[in-house]
Amino acid sequence: MITSHDFLSIVLDERPLIDVRAPIEFQKGAFKHAINLPIMNDEERHVVGIKYKEDGNAAATDLGYSLVSGEIKASRTKAWLQFIEENPTAMLYCFRGGSRSRISQEWIHDAGKDILRLEGGYKAFRHYLLSELMPRAQEAKPIILGGCTGSGKTLILKDLKNAIDLESIAHHRGSSFGHHIDEQPTQIDFENNLAYALIQHKSKGYKHVILEDEGKNVGKRFLPTDLVAHYKTGDYVIVEVPLEERVQITLQEYVIESQAHHIQRFGEDAGLKLWYDYILASMQRLEKRFGGDRLKIVSELFIEAYRNQLSSGTFTCHEPWIAMFLRDYYDPMYNFQMSKVQHHIVFKGNRDDVHSYLEALD
Repeated sequence: MITSHDFLSIVLDERPLIDVRAPIEFQKGAFKHAINLPIMNDEERHVVGIKYKEDGNAAATDLGYSLVSGEIKASRTKAWLQFIEENPTAMLYCFRGGSRSRISQEWIHDAGKDILRLEGGYKAFRHYLLSELMPRAQEAKPIILGGCTGSGKTLILKDLKNAIDLESIAHHRGSSFGHHIDEQPTQIDFENNLAYALIQHKSKGYKHVILEDEGKNVGKRFLPTDLVAHYKTGDYVIVEVPLEERVQITLQEYVIESQAHHIQRFGEDAGLKLWYDYILASMQRLEKRFGGDRLKIVSELFIEAYRNQLSSGTFTCHEPWIAMFLRDYYDPMYNFQMSKVQHHIVFKGNRDDVHSYLEALD
Protein backbone atom coordinates (compact mmCIF):
# COMPACT_ATOMS: atom_id res chain seq x y z
CA MET A 1 0.00 0.00 0.00
CA ILE A 2 1.97 2.98 -1.33
CA THR A 3 1.94 6.32 0.48
CA SER A 4 3.27 9.76 -0.45
CA HIS A 5 4.05 12.96 1.41
CA ASP A 6 4.94 15.00 -1.70
CA PHE A 7 2.57 17.81 -0.76
CA LEU A 8 4.17 20.26 -3.17
CA SER A 9 3.33 18.20 -6.24
CA ILE A 10 -0.28 17.87 -5.05
CA VAL A 11 -0.59 21.65 -5.12
CA LEU A 12 1.38 22.32 -8.31
CA ASP A 13 -0.28 19.51 -10.26
CA GLU A 14 -3.68 20.25 -8.69
CA ARG A 15 -4.13 16.54 -8.11
CA PRO A 16 -7.65 15.25 -7.47
CA LEU A 17 -8.15 13.92 -3.95
CA ILE A 18 -10.56 11.43 -2.42
CA ASP A 19 -11.48 12.42 1.13
CA VAL A 20 -12.81 9.34 2.92
CA ARG A 21 -13.61 11.20 6.15
CA ALA A 22 -17.23 11.55 7.21
CA PRO A 23 -19.28 14.35 5.59
CA ILE A 24 -19.35 16.38 8.81
CA GLU A 25 -15.55 16.48 8.81
CA PHE A 26 -15.37 17.40 5.14
CA GLN A 27 -17.83 20.27 5.57
CA LYS A 28 -15.65 21.88 8.23
CA GLY A 29 -12.71 22.05 5.86
CA ALA A 30 -11.04 20.18 3.03
CA PHE A 31 -8.67 20.77 0.13
CA LYS A 32 -9.02 22.04 -3.42
CA HIS A 33 -9.95 19.38 -5.98
CA ALA A 34 -11.10 17.03 -3.20
CA ILE A 35 -14.31 15.02 -3.34
CA ASN A 36 -15.94 13.53 -0.27
CA LEU A 37 -16.52 9.80 -0.77
CA PRO A 38 -16.59 8.62 2.85
CA ILE A 39 -15.86 5.13 4.04
CA MET A 40 -18.32 5.80 6.90
CA ASN A 41 -21.21 8.25 7.02
CA ASP A 42 -21.74 10.57 9.98
CA GLU A 43 -23.90 8.14 11.96
CA GLU A 44 -21.57 5.20 11.40
CA ARG A 45 -18.57 7.30 12.44
CA HIS A 46 -20.45 8.43 15.55
CA VAL A 47 -21.26 4.94 16.82
CA VAL A 48 -17.76 3.66 16.00
CA GLY A 49 -16.34 6.60 17.94
CA ILE A 50 -18.42 5.67 20.98
CA LYS A 51 -17.26 2.07 20.69
CA TYR A 52 -13.64 3.22 20.55
CA LYS A 53 -14.02 5.23 23.76
CA GLU A 54 -15.78 2.43 25.58
CA ASP A 55 -13.98 -0.71 24.37
CA GLY A 56 -10.83 0.33 22.49
CA ASN A 57 -9.50 0.31 18.96
CA ALA A 58 -9.91 -3.36 18.12
CA ALA A 59 -13.60 -3.39 19.06
CA ALA A 60 -14.21 -0.17 17.16
CA THR A 61 -12.50 -1.57 14.06
CA ASP A 62 -14.59 -4.74 14.20
CA LEU A 63 -17.76 -2.65 14.49
CA GLY A 64 -16.69 -0.53 11.52
CA TYR A 65 -16.17 -3.63 9.38
CA SER A 66 -19.61 -4.93 10.35
CA LEU A 67 -21.33 -1.60 9.60
CA VAL A 68 -19.62 -1.15 6.23
CA SER A 69 -19.99 -4.55 4.61
CA GLY A 70 -21.95 -6.25 1.88
CA GLU A 71 -23.81 -3.89 -0.44
CA ILE A 72 -22.71 -0.82 1.52
CA LYS A 73 -19.04 -1.71 1.10
CA ALA A 74 -19.59 -2.55 -2.57
CA SER A 75 -21.33 0.75 -3.34
CA ARG A 76 -18.65 2.83 -1.63
CA THR A 77 -15.85 0.93 -3.33
CA LYS A 78 -17.61 1.40 -6.67
CA ALA A 79 -17.73 5.18 -6.11
CA TRP A 80 -13.99 5.27 -5.44
CA LEU A 81 -13.23 3.17 -8.51
CA GLN A 82 -15.36 5.38 -10.73
CA PHE A 83 -13.59 8.52 -9.51
CA ILE A 84 -10.17 6.90 -10.03
CA GLU A 85 -11.20 5.86 -13.53
CA GLU A 86 -12.07 9.48 -14.31
CA ASN A 87 -9.06 10.86 -12.40
CA PRO A 88 -6.11 8.45 -12.73
CA THR A 89 -3.74 10.68 -10.71
CA ALA A 90 -6.06 10.85 -7.69
CA MET A 91 -4.82 10.35 -4.14
CA LEU A 92 -6.63 9.19 -1.02
CA TYR A 93 -6.68 10.54 2.52
CA CYS A 94 -8.45 10.39 5.87
CA PHE A 95 -7.75 12.49 8.95
CA ARG A 96 -4.35 11.13 10.00
CA GLY A 97 -3.62 8.74 7.16
CA GLY A 98 -4.57 5.83 9.38
CA SER A 99 -7.18 3.11 9.42
CA ARG A 100 -9.88 4.65 7.26
CA SER A 101 -7.68 5.54 4.30
CA ARG A 102 -5.61 2.35 4.67
CA ILE A 103 -8.73 0.17 4.61
CA SER A 104 -10.14 2.15 1.68
CA GLN A 105 -6.86 1.69 -0.18
CA GLU A 106 -6.95 -2.08 0.48
CA TRP A 107 -10.51 -2.41 -0.79
CA ILE A 108 -9.63 -0.45 -3.92
CA HIS A 109 -6.60 -2.71 -4.46
CA ASP A 110 -8.72 -5.83 -3.98
CA ALA A 111 -11.08 -4.48 -6.65
CA GLY A 112 -8.25 -4.25 -9.16
CA LYS A 113 -7.05 -0.62 -8.84
CA ASP A 114 -4.22 1.06 -6.98
CA ILE A 115 -4.13 4.56 -5.52
CA LEU A 116 -1.59 6.58 -3.55
CA ARG A 117 -2.49 7.28 0.06
CA LEU A 118 -1.59 10.66 1.56
CA GLU A 119 0.94 10.03 4.33
CA GLY A 120 -0.22 11.71 7.52
CA GLY A 121 -3.60 12.40 5.92
CA TYR A 122 -5.54 15.62 6.22
CA LYS A 123 -3.67 16.70 9.35
CA ALA A 124 -0.21 16.55 7.76
CA PHE A 125 -1.24 18.24 4.52
CA ARG A 126 -3.09 20.94 6.43
CA HIS A 127 0.02 21.58 8.56
CA TYR A 128 2.07 21.95 5.36
CA LEU A 129 -0.37 24.46 3.88
CA LEU A 130 -0.48 26.52 7.08
CA SER A 131 3.32 26.68 7.10
CA GLU A 132 3.14 28.23 3.62
CA LEU A 133 1.07 31.10 5.05
CA MET A 134 3.89 32.13 7.38
CA PRO A 135 5.93 35.22 6.47
CA ARG A 136 9.15 33.16 6.36
CA ALA A 137 7.68 31.14 3.49
CA GLN A 138 7.10 34.22 1.33
CA GLU A 139 9.77 34.97 -1.27
CA ALA A 140 8.07 37.56 -3.48
CA LYS A 141 8.04 41.20 -2.37
CA PRO A 142 4.47 42.39 -1.61
CA ILE A 143 3.11 45.31 -3.61
CA ILE A 144 -0.17 46.69 -2.26
CA LEU A 145 -2.68 48.13 -4.71
CA GLY A 146 -4.67 50.90 -3.08
CA GLY A 147 -7.29 53.37 -4.19
CA CYS A 148 -10.78 54.56 -3.38
CA THR A 149 -13.71 52.15 -3.51
CA GLY A 150 -14.90 51.63 -7.07
CA SER A 151 -11.52 52.36 -8.66
CA GLY A 152 -11.43 49.00 -10.43
CA LYS A 153 -8.61 47.52 -8.38
CA THR A 154 -9.99 44.00 -8.75
CA LEU A 155 -10.20 44.44 -12.52
CA ILE A 156 -6.50 45.31 -12.58
CA LEU A 157 -5.57 42.33 -10.39
CA LYS A 158 -7.48 39.87 -12.56
CA ASP A 159 -5.39 40.94 -15.55
CA LEU A 160 -2.01 40.45 -13.84
CA LYS A 161 -0.26 37.08 -13.74
CA ASN A 162 1.75 37.97 -10.62
CA ALA A 163 -1.29 38.98 -8.53
CA ILE A 164 -3.16 37.17 -5.74
CA ASP A 165 -6.86 38.03 -5.72
CA LEU A 166 -7.81 37.71 -2.04
CA GLU A 167 -11.43 38.66 -2.71
CA SER A 168 -11.81 35.89 -5.26
CA ILE A 169 -10.31 33.33 -2.88
CA ALA A 170 -12.57 34.55 -0.06
CA HIS A 171 -15.55 34.75 -2.45
CA HIS A 172 -16.41 38.22 -1.24
CA ARG A 173 -16.03 41.66 -2.80
CA GLY A 174 -14.58 43.09 0.39
CA SER A 175 -17.08 45.90 0.93
CA SER A 176 -20.22 46.22 3.04
CA PHE A 177 -22.19 45.17 -0.06
CA GLY A 178 -19.70 42.49 -1.08
CA HIS A 179 -21.66 39.33 -0.29
CA HIS A 180 -22.26 36.89 -3.18
CA ILE A 181 -25.26 34.60 -3.59
CA ASP A 182 -23.19 31.58 -2.60
CA GLU A 183 -21.68 31.52 0.86
CA GLN A 184 -18.04 32.18 1.51
CA PRO A 185 -15.78 29.15 1.98
CA THR A 186 -15.17 28.02 5.53
CA GLN A 187 -12.22 29.65 7.27
CA ILE A 188 -10.25 26.42 6.86
CA ASP A 189 -11.04 26.21 3.14
CA PHE A 190 -10.10 29.88 2.69
CA GLU A 191 -6.72 29.30 4.33
CA ASN A 192 -6.11 26.14 2.30
CA ASN A 193 -7.05 27.83 -0.97
CA LEU A 194 -4.89 30.86 -0.17
CA ALA A 195 -1.94 28.56 0.54
CA TYR A 196 -2.49 26.83 -2.81
CA ALA A 197 -2.43 30.22 -4.57
CA LEU A 198 0.74 31.36 -2.78
CA ILE A 199 2.58 28.09 -3.45
CA GLN A 200 1.68 28.19 -7.13
CA HIS A 201 2.70 31.86 -7.30
CA LYS A 202 6.06 31.06 -5.70
CA SER A 203 6.69 28.19 -8.09
CA LYS A 204 6.62 30.60 -11.02
CA GLY A 205 9.48 32.63 -9.62
CA TYR A 206 7.81 36.04 -9.55
CA LYS A 207 9.79 38.71 -7.72
CA HIS A 208 6.64 40.53 -6.62
CA VAL A 209 3.18 39.57 -5.43
CA ILE A 210 0.45 42.13 -6.13
CA LEU A 211 -2.40 42.31 -3.62
CA GLU A 212 -5.33 44.62 -3.06
CA ASP A 213 -5.20 46.81 0.04
CA GLU A 214 -7.42 44.75 2.34
CA GLY A 215 -7.76 44.70 6.10
CA LYS A 216 -7.29 41.50 8.03
CA ASN A 217 -10.80 40.42 7.04
CA VAL A 218 -12.36 39.77 3.66
CA GLY A 219 -16.02 39.46 4.51
CA LYS A 220 -16.20 36.95 7.36
CA ARG A 221 -12.88 35.31 6.51
CA PHE A 222 -9.62 36.56 7.97
CA LEU A 223 -5.98 36.34 6.98
CA PRO A 224 -3.34 35.15 9.44
CA THR A 225 -2.17 38.10 11.54
CA ASP A 226 1.53 37.58 10.77
CA LEU A 227 0.82 37.40 7.04
CA VAL A 228 -1.18 40.65 7.15
CA ALA A 229 1.70 42.37 8.96
CA HIS A 230 4.12 41.06 6.33
CA TYR A 231 2.00 42.40 3.48
CA LYS A 232 1.74 45.81 5.13
CA THR A 233 5.52 46.19 4.80
CA GLY A 234 5.18 46.28 1.03
CA ASP A 235 5.30 49.30 -1.24
CA TYR A 236 2.00 50.89 -2.21
CA VAL A 237 0.71 51.65 -5.69
CA ILE A 238 -2.34 53.92 -5.79
CA VAL A 239 -4.86 53.94 -8.63
CA GLU A 240 -6.62 57.29 -9.04
CA VAL A 241 -9.99 57.30 -10.79
CA PRO A 242 -12.52 60.17 -11.03
CA LEU A 243 -15.74 59.76 -9.06
CA GLU A 244 -17.84 59.58 -12.24
CA GLU A 245 -15.87 56.61 -13.51
CA ARG A 246 -15.97 54.90 -10.11
CA VAL A 247 -19.75 55.24 -10.11
CA GLN A 248 -19.90 53.40 -13.44
CA ILE A 249 -17.59 50.62 -12.24
CA THR A 250 -19.67 50.18 -9.08
CA LEU A 251 -22.92 50.28 -11.06
CA GLN A 252 -21.68 47.55 -13.37
CA GLU A 253 -20.53 45.21 -10.59
CA TYR A 254 -22.96 45.78 -7.74
CA VAL A 255 -26.12 46.50 -9.71
CA ILE A 256 -26.03 45.19 -13.28
CA GLU A 257 -23.91 42.06 -12.77
CA SER A 258 -25.26 41.32 -9.30
CA GLN A 259 -28.86 41.54 -10.49
CA ALA A 260 -28.04 39.27 -13.42
CA HIS A 261 -26.62 36.65 -11.07
CA HIS A 262 -29.69 36.82 -8.84
CA ILE A 263 -32.04 36.53 -11.83
CA GLN A 264 -30.09 33.58 -13.23
CA ARG A 265 -30.32 31.76 -9.91
CA PHE A 266 -33.84 32.65 -8.71
CA GLY A 267 -35.76 33.94 -11.73
CA GLU A 268 -36.47 37.56 -12.59
CA ASP A 269 -39.09 38.58 -10.02
CA ALA A 270 -37.69 36.65 -7.06
CA GLY A 271 -34.08 37.44 -8.01
CA LEU A 272 -34.64 41.20 -8.25
CA LYS A 273 -36.56 41.21 -4.96
CA LEU A 274 -33.75 39.30 -3.19
CA TRP A 275 -31.16 41.71 -4.62
CA TYR A 276 -33.24 44.72 -3.51
CA ASP A 277 -33.70 43.34 0.01
CA TYR A 278 -29.99 42.57 0.31
CA ILE A 279 -28.83 46.06 -0.74
CA LEU A 280 -31.35 47.74 1.52
CA ALA A 281 -30.42 45.55 4.49
CA SER A 282 -26.72 46.25 3.86
CA MET A 283 -27.45 49.96 3.97
CA GLN A 284 -29.31 49.66 7.25
CA ARG A 285 -26.33 47.93 8.88
CA LEU A 286 -24.24 51.05 8.21
CA GLU A 287 -26.51 53.46 10.08
CA LYS A 288 -24.15 53.95 13.01
CA ARG A 289 -21.18 54.84 10.82
CA PHE A 290 -23.02 56.67 8.07
CA GLY A 291 -25.43 58.63 10.23
CA GLY A 292 -29.19 58.35 10.38
CA ASP A 293 -29.98 61.45 8.32
CA ARG A 294 -27.65 60.56 5.46
CA LEU A 295 -28.79 56.95 5.54
CA LYS A 296 -32.41 58.09 5.20
CA ILE A 297 -31.50 60.15 2.12
CA VAL A 298 -29.48 57.44 0.41
CA SER A 299 -32.12 54.79 1.19
CA GLU A 300 -34.81 56.93 -0.40
CA LEU A 301 -32.59 57.48 -3.45
CA PHE A 302 -32.10 53.72 -3.73
CA ILE A 303 -35.79 52.89 -3.38
CA GLU A 304 -36.71 55.48 -6.01
CA ALA A 305 -33.99 54.21 -8.33
CA TYR A 306 -35.25 50.65 -8.04
CA ARG A 307 -38.79 51.74 -8.89
CA ASN A 308 -37.52 53.71 -11.87
CA GLN A 309 -35.52 50.74 -13.09
CA LEU A 310 -38.55 48.47 -12.95
CA SER A 311 -40.63 50.94 -14.95
CA SER A 312 -37.99 52.11 -17.44
CA GLY A 313 -35.68 49.13 -17.73
CA THR A 314 -32.58 51.33 -17.39
CA PHE A 315 -29.87 51.36 -14.73
CA THR A 316 -28.69 54.98 -14.83
CA CYS A 317 -31.24 55.86 -12.15
CA HIS A 318 -28.97 54.08 -9.62
CA GLU A 319 -26.09 56.51 -10.15
CA PRO A 320 -27.16 59.12 -7.52
CA TRP A 321 -27.25 56.75 -4.52
CA ILE A 322 -24.01 55.06 -5.61
CA ALA A 323 -22.28 58.44 -5.93
CA MET A 324 -23.49 59.49 -2.49
CA PHE A 325 -22.21 56.29 -0.89
CA LEU A 326 -18.82 56.55 -2.53
CA ARG A 327 -18.38 60.25 -1.79
CA ASP A 328 -19.85 60.48 1.71
CA TYR A 329 -19.15 57.04 3.20
CA TYR A 330 -16.34 55.15 1.50
CA ASP A 331 -14.04 58.05 0.57
CA PRO A 332 -13.81 59.52 4.10
CA MET A 333 -13.25 56.04 5.53
CA TYR A 334 -10.49 55.30 2.99
CA ASN A 335 -8.78 58.65 3.59
CA PHE A 336 -8.86 58.08 7.35
CA GLN A 337 -7.37 54.60 7.03
CA MET A 338 -4.59 55.87 4.76
CA SER A 339 -3.77 58.66 7.20
CA LYS A 340 -3.34 56.31 10.17
CA VAL A 341 -0.17 54.69 8.83
CA GLN A 342 2.68 56.13 6.80
CA HIS A 343 2.76 54.10 3.57
CA HIS A 344 5.65 54.00 1.14
CA ILE A 345 3.89 54.96 -2.10
CA VAL A 346 6.03 54.22 -5.16
CA PHE A 347 3.54 55.03 -7.91
CA LYS A 348 0.24 56.80 -8.55
CA GLY A 349 -1.74 56.94 -11.76
CA ASN A 350 -4.88 56.07 -13.65
CA ARG A 351 -5.92 52.48 -14.26
CA ASP A 352 -3.97 52.03 -17.49
CA ASP A 353 -0.79 53.56 -16.07
CA VAL A 354 -1.03 51.51 -12.87
CA HIS A 355 -1.64 48.34 -14.86
CA SER A 356 1.42 49.02 -17.03
CA TYR A 357 3.58 49.78 -13.99
CA LEU A 358 2.58 46.59 -12.16
CA GLU A 359 2.86 44.42 -15.25
CA ALA A 360 6.42 45.66 -15.86
CA LEU A 361 7.56 44.62 -12.37
CA ASP A 362 7.93 40.99 -13.45
